[in-house]
Amino acid sequence: MQVELDVIRLVAAALAVAALIAYISTPVVKNLAFKVGAVDVPKDNRRMHKHPIPRMGGLAIFLGFLLSVLIFLPLQEQLRGMLLGSVIIVVLGIFDDIYALPAAPKFLIQIFAALVAVSMGNKITIMSNPNIFSDNPIWVLGPLSVPISVIWIVAITNAVNLIDGLDGLACGVSTISSLTMLVIALCVADPDVAILMAALSGACIGFLPYNLNPAKIFMGDTGATFLGFVMATASIDGLFKFYNVISFAVPFLMLGLPIFDTCSAIVRRVSRGQSPMTADRSHIHHKLIDMGFSQKQAVAVLYIISAILGLSAVVLTASGEVRAMMFLMALCAAGAVAWHLYLHRKNNHDHPANGNDPFFGEEDRSNK
Repeated sequence: MQVELDVIRLVAAALAVAALIAYISTPVVKNLAFKVGAVDVPKDNRRMHKHPIPRMGGLAIFLGFLLSVLIFLPLQEQLRGMLLGSVIIVVLGIFDDIYALPAAPKFLIQIFAALVAVSMGNKITIMSNPNIFSDNPIWVLGPLSVPISVIWIVAITNAVNLIDGLDGLACGVSTISSLTMLVIALCVADPDVAILMAALSGACIGFLPYNLNPAKIFMGDTGATFLGFVMATASIDGLFKFYNVISFAVPFLMLGLPIFDTCSAIVRRVSRGQSPMTADRSHIHHKLIDMGFSQKQAVAVLYIISAILGLSAVVLTASGEVRAMMFLMALCAAGAVAWHLYLHRKNNHDHPANGNDPFFGEEDRSNK
């Protein structure tokens, strides 16, 4: 118990230090963003804001994370690989936030950063067989471990970036996902991953007050790609190494929202004959806005979905597959009922029979 208490103290300290550093450094990064021209000017209907807002706020998240990690974790080879790859991703993000780089060179540099992390031990060598009817419970990836690991890291890096479309959305979802991995790491007695995720979630929490609607600063590609890169790499170290069905399902539950949005975007764009990298206004957060949700309501809905998936991942780790499936089904049923009630009240609001429906406030109606 003494060891567990010591780990919890370190986790709490890492989270607090990262949050404090990110919170203090964000105003400094905001002023720097204005000076170097890292400003998001609304120029199309994909953007929800109406006036120029500085981006590159992810630099504050990175600083909080990095300093906390350097204080509380030993620099083993895998961690050095993650940090070195993260530095590459952050530098790329800074240039992208200032100059809006083309997609192809960004993609190549992301692959290079992933290769750096993989070459220093952050790779999936063995994973559970998702076919529960197979006699072979595990897959030994062999030479496929490097390309599969790189694909996973680059995919999650871009998946988090793709959901960064509303104030506080990507940062909040990343906070929930990293806290989920933190709890799972504590459940399976992996203190290094727990401290790592405490530093990441703390840095996100420190930045969130400036990023929630109405946002004072965006984290930009500097933050979104950095968060995706760290969570993808940490999931390799903390989740894929368990040789059972848990190791296959947990990362996909924990990062379920960005994975789903990315897959739907790729299918949607390819079916239209477009490049998968083509920007559009059909992401899940855009659809919620088009349905009549305000920005705050849409973000809250996606937070809840992410939390449901995260809790399911925790239950799966702690209690097994059957209880996790029952838990997820129960929450989905509750969500379906809540959705039905919302639509019913919205219809009553749109076609009132006896006066106005108080479900929406003035601010919400003005944002539709």
